[in-house]
Amino acid sequence: MKKQTLIFLSLILLSACSQKKPPHHPKHPNYAITKPKVKYKPTKKSLKKMVKKLQGSPYVWAEEGPNNFDCSGFTYYMYGSMGIDIPRVARNQAKAGKRISPENLQYGDLIFFATSHNRRKITHVGLYLGDGWFTHASTVKHEVVYSNLFTSAYYKKRLRICRRYLPESHITLASATTPKPWETQAKIPQKTRGNNVQLEERKPQETTQNKAIVIKAPMKEIEQSSASGNFYIQAGSFIGKPQSALIYKITRHGFNHKLIQFPKEGKSISKLLIGPYTTRAAATTVLQKVRQDIKKDAFIAEIR
Repeated sequence: MKKQTLIFLSLILLSACSQKKPPHHPKHPNYAITKPKVKYKPTKKSLKKMVKKLQGSPYVWAEEGPNNFDCSGFTYYMYGSMGIDIPRVARNQAKAGKRISPENLQYGDLIFFATSHNRRKITHVGLYLGDGWFTHASTVKHEVVYSNLFTSAYYKKRLRICRRYLPESHITLASATTPKPWETQAKIPQKTRGNNVQLEERKPQETTQNKAIVIKAPMKEIEQSSASGNFYIQAGSFIGKPQSALIYKITRHGFNHKLIQFPKEGKSISKLLIGPYTTRAAATTVLQKVRQDIKKDAFIAEIR
């Protein structure tokens, strides 16, 4: 009987080991972008379902669901699941959608942060929930968590821009009578230090009094750029399609790309283009960065 018990316990331990969470930064990230299946209507109610369901999901670099996420993969997945197509990376997400001021933030808006040493570069994104709360795939907690703009000096200081993607007709302001996504979850104990009470950040349970959010002047690199133009930067010409890692690298650096395919000598040829840009001067400025960070032999191509 003791032998059987030991075998049973061993099997449980082996099972637990096999269910370890994936590494936060894999040695070989999956850079192929998987578009989520449309499961919901584009409404605040649909977002609430996903917000509640996905809390605690593991943070994994370059993943966009359905089980693991990086910060922009998390927002990309939720909006894609409602049939709303948004850019994959945070910096590009910050350039599209409707720009709004922080005092007009509503449930479902995306809020963007500069968390690196470069205070002008968008590196993180979260989904606003109301009363200062937002949900995001945290690189610190290594999972999807709740945080608050009003109580977190770190995020408040680094907030840079706010965008709206959810159709206006489906957004309502959060109020004291509006159920919060976390209210149906079990409340966790508060940390007490002397007479001071600190709320746990991961699962908020109280409404925080609104405070002003200060955002610095908008930066040029996160302003909405024109979608028209005839000047491109050619990042390569390929037989078949270019590697997904190269395309992902382009999007990670905040550039738009276009793929032109045509037959030549019985083979399918693809040209990978970055842009467009309205003037050659604009393309030349970007070319320097592309050669430095993406493709050394890139060059400007004019397509009409």
